[in-house]
Parts: sequence; structure tokens; C-alpha cells
Amino acid sequence: MAPGAFKCIECNEDANELHRDYSNGILKITICASCKKPVDKYIEYDPVIILIDATLCKIQAFRHILFNTEINIHWKLCVFCLLCEAYLRWSLLQGSKPSGDPADIIRYTKEWDFYCMFALAALELAVFCTGVLLILWTVRRFNGASIEFHSLLKGLLLSSYGKVLLIPAVIWEHDFSPLCFSLIRLFVLTSNTQAIKVILNCSRRLSLLAVCGGLLLETFVSQVFKTLLVSSQDYLPVF
Repeated sequence: MAPGAFKCIECNEDANELHRDYSNGILKITICASCKKPVDKYIEYDPVIILIDATLCKIQAFRHILFNTEINIHWKLCVFCLLCEAYLRWSLLQGSKPSGDPADIIRYTKEWDFYCMFALAALELAVFCTGVLLILWTVRRFNGASIEFHSLLKGLLLSSYGKVLLIPAVIWEHDFSPLCFSLIRLFVLTSNTQAIKVILNCSRRLSLLAVCGGLLLETFVSQVFKTLLVSSQDYLPVF
């Protein structure tokens, strides 16, 4: 393993190893030379405990996941979260349409609505990530620093795992569903902010600025896309 390949989850200092393997299968956790604490205590923890701490947005859990593990499921997680978000929007769209004669309902029309919702969710995510990366690149370049786009993009995608909660929120629909959706959105944005802070080791103000900027750009593009979509549907021929 290359020197400095890991990070201390307590002080963010570089570390060469997480543990030392002695004979007879004896492992000893490496102690950080800077803060004199274990480099990564989570290597002994159950994944459920790590997930709970990540849900609580603990910075140590984020450093463990982003720096000291080889998690390469961010693209798969991204597609799954997009499907969850598309299903939510599609279900809300179908629920808002007046129910008529079942014979007048065309199946491929409903499928087309789902594809449109998936495309909209993918567009919003792409615009959000682009806005966040652009703001961070501009600020860091102004300060004479650089950023790793791959690490930031991976962190943004992994920290959006909260969108999976949209599915049970739709299944167990109740009067407080809009509030649940808003809280899930707030949780995802909070996780995004924490991920940026951990990867860049920057201030919370900068990470919050980047997330808010990306959110504003996403909202603007989403409204433009919806307007164009509605306009195109108005000009579709009626059979």
C-alpha cells in the first residue's frame, strides 16, 4: 500500500496502515502519530454501527467510508437512487391525474411518464453535481488549491444514499408524506455537505455554499425542463 494511503478518522492526518498483522492472526490497530488515537476504530465495528454513525453525519464515519474503505458501488447506488426518485415522482404524477375509463388509459403513456421522471431526476442530479464541483473548483483555484473531481463526485453520490428512504415513504403513504419527503431531501443535502467537508478538509461554510449553489442551479434547470416538457405535451396530436 502506498504511503499515506489512509487517513486518521480523528485528526485527518495521513497514515500508512490501519492495523498491523502479527503472527498467529493477531491484529493490532495502528495508533496515529499525531493525535495518539486509533487511526480507524471502525475496522472493528459492525457495518450496521458504521451505517448508524454515518446516518448521524459523524465526521469519523464519513472519513472511514470515503478514505479507508474501497467502496466502488457509487454508480450502482446512483442508478438505484434515481429509480427511487423517479418512482416517487411517477406515483405522485399518476395520483394527481383524474381517473377515467380504464379503456382510455394507454399503458405506454404511463411508461413514458416514468421514463420522463427518470430523465428529470438524472438531469437534476447531473446539474447539482456540476454546480457543486464548479463552485468548489472556482473557490479553491482562487485560493491556489486544487480538487480531485473523482473523489468529490464519488462522495456526493455515496452521501445521497438517503434517497432510498423515498420508497418506504411512498409505500406507507399518509398525510405527512410531503413532510417526510422534505426531511429526506434535507438529510441528503446535509450528508452532501458533510462529505464535501471531509474530502476537502474545508470549512463547513464552503461546503454549505457549494451545496446551496448546486441546489439553486438544479432548481432552475428543473423548472426550465418541466416548462419545456409541458409545452411539448400541449402540441402532441390527440388520437
